[in-house]
Amino acid sequence: MAIDTAVQNRASFDLKSASLPVVAVVLKSTDVGVLAAELAQRLAADPDFFDNDPVLIDLSGVRDDTGSIDFAALNQLLRQHHTVPVAVRGGSAAQMASAHSAGLIAASDAPAPRAPAAACAPAPGPEIREIIHEVVHEVEVVRPAPRVPAVVVDKPLRSGQQVYARGADLVVLAMVSFGAEVIADGNIHVYAPLRGRAIAGARGDTSARIFTTCMDPQLISIAGIYRTTEVAIAADVVGKPAQVRLDGEKLIIEAL
Repeated sequence: MAIDTAVQNRASFDLKSASLPVVAVVLKSTDVGVLAAELAQRLAADPDFFDNDPVLIDLSGVRDDTGSIDFAALNQLLRQHHTVPVAVRGGSAAQMASAHSAGLIAASDAPAPRAPAAACAPAPGPEIREIIHEVVHEVEVVRPAPRVPAVVVDKPLRSGQQVYARGADLVVLAMVSFGAEVIADGNIHVYAPLRGRAIAGARGDTSARIFTTCMDPQLISIAGIYRTTEVAIAADVVGKPAQVRLDGEKLIIEAL
């Protein structure tokens, strides 16, 4: 009986690098109790801010701290706030080994994050830096890929739904509800009320912008600089056609 070697040798899967939006928690203390208190205070006004978002724990700020970190307790704490801790980076050898024992994988170290402008987010507390959205990815292409056509969404996005326009602009022709998330490596255009989270320039494009016919977002971000509902939008802009752009490290929200 003949054997089809082409079928026999055909792989059942491929391995490729991926770009995934995550939440980075940059620690400044090894005391999980202090972190728990500050997280509770920070998220008290919006306990459902996260929606099972993957979390990267950054230990670069406590790398030289001699105190031990209870990663099991830290994992449980982050899960209580509707996040999923998956990776850790920037720690000492002992810290990384302890994190690995708690089920966390090691991620590549990254340059220290830029300090966010005061107008873009609440000032950091004494024991934890800002929780920031960023993209962790591996680069396997040696030259820039051409910008692909814009991704167009013509149906409303409900809470819990997410759309990511990789390497492109994103155009949404219907409402982005509270709890929904739209992400683009380029610009974001929402020709309807924007009430969820909008993250433009997800791979660091500081020229990206966010446009909407009704500005009332849960969160807005461009190239890692973000602003939440904790900082009220001006009355002459909220609920009206407006755009968001980046000026240095400050988000500018202005009427159209």
